[in-house]
Amino acid sequence: EFDLESIMFLKLRNLGIYDLGCIGECINLERLDLSGNNITNLGPLSSLRRLLVLNLSANRISNLEPLSSCESLQSLNVAGNVILSVDNLHALKSLKKLESIRLKDNTYNYTNPVCKNSLYRTLILEIFPNMKVLDGERVVGRGSDLYQLCKDIDDTIKAGMYKNGHLPELPDTKPWVDDGFWEIKRSNNAIVDEAYKQFSDVLHECRLLNSRAAHVISQNERTVSLKSQPKQYAV
Repeated sequence: EFDLESIMFLKLRNLGIYDLGCIGECINLERLDLSGNNITNLGPLSSLRRLLVLNLSANRISNLEPLSSCESLQSLNVAGNVILSVDNLHALKSLKKLESIRLKDNTYNYTNPVCKNSLYRTLILEIFPNMKVLDGERVVGRGSDLYQLCKDIDDTIKAGMYKNGHLPELPDTKPWVDDGFWEIKRSNNAIVDEAYKQFSDVLHECRLLNSRAAHVISQNERTVSLKSQPKQYAV
């Protein structure tokens, strides 16, 4: 037995759950993971007004309307369900704090029928103007401009990679810099030349000292190993 109202985090993954039962009594719940189950009805979640993060991926959900009363919800993952169209998401339009929605997850090959609509991203961003992350990709905020630039470059490269179904021959590439660009250039200054010479002498002396030290250590190790060997007698 335990106090349902004191629970703030629940992780119930891959348990074959289809009935949410009394989970709606956990009114102080902030994070809930119900991924990988057989859930179809979200009715019991309507009372979770403090819920911040909800993971419902890999279930059998088609109706999101019960979540419209989860006024604190910020992140929702419904990838891998049976949401048919963008109209199913209109019920969440009143959730002003909702900043992240995931309808597909390429890592686990999760998706929804609505994702087949080529305009679904645009339509979702129209419904949720405060959206920052869609399907794990930043659409606004820090890093979004860089992400979009990389995506555009990647799409352009892929589009131009093949011409008439064949990989075009590319001309021989030229090096970015001239030969010897990375070599250290010696100065004509006598002071600098003298500094180079002194530095080289110090390096040479260090190498000699290292070699001598290694020789002495080797001799001492050999002496110690001989002393530690047991004496042998022949009869």
